[in-house]
Parts: sequence; C-alpha cells; structure tokens
Amino acid sequence: MIRKKPDELFVYKNKSFARFARKAGITDTDLRKAAQLANEGLIDADLGGGVIKQRIARAGEGKSGGSRSIILFKRNSRAVFVYGFEKKDLANVKPNELEAFRELATVVLGYAEAEMAKFVNEGIFFNVERSEEDGS
Repeated sequence: MIRKKPDELFVYKNKSFARFARKAGITDTDLRKAAQLANEGLIDADLGGGVIKQRIARAGEGKSGGSRSIILFKRNSRAVFVYGFEKKDLANVKPNELEAFRELATVVLGYAEAEMAKFVNEGIFFNVERSEEDGS
C-alpha cells in the first residue's frame, strides 16, 4: 500500500509528454516546480473538470518564454502532465480537445495510487522524479 503525507503531490507524465519534454529540454525538476506552484494555488489557467494549463519555466528562461502544458490536476493529490506545446505553435487547445482532457481527468484522477503504480510499472505513466535541489 502506498502512503503519502496529506499535502504530498504525486507527479506523473505520460509517454507523449515525456517525449515532448525531452525534445524541449524540460527536466523533471522543471515539471515538479510547475506542479508545486499549481498545488500552492498559482495556476495559470483553470480549464475546469480537473484540467489546468500551466506554463513551465526552463532553466535560464522565464515562464513567458517557456512551454505550456495541460495537466490533469487534483490539489494535494496528483498532477499528470499529458500534453505539452510551445506558444508559438499553438495558442490554445480546441474545445473538443478540452472536452477529451476533462473526460480523461475524470478517469485518471479517480485511480487509486496502487493503480497508478501499476500503470507506471507498465510504462503507461512515468514518475516525475524528485531531485535533491527541488526539495520536494
């Protein structure tokens, strides 16, 4: 059984987001910082239904020059990075895409941590690893 502190945030990414992050030079530390800011209430855009849009600042760059991410999010529980994009490539997600993300959030945020651990073992999701420097 997985135990967590009441305010601990589990952070994950899916395979396509992991690929995007690697190509964009986004580290797990960058992702954890973005998720922690959201957990503290500093959300760039709450899109409803457990879906948020969050900018990701990369080392040496500000948030405005960084990437955008769609996160399935439940405060003090779970953040799952599912879609990433550069502002220059896409201003916003389309309404039908947003509806799909909301439906996905209902499912993914409803999983127990044991189920998420199983999906990590199967390679469906990846843990966003903690580092010594981020202190989380």
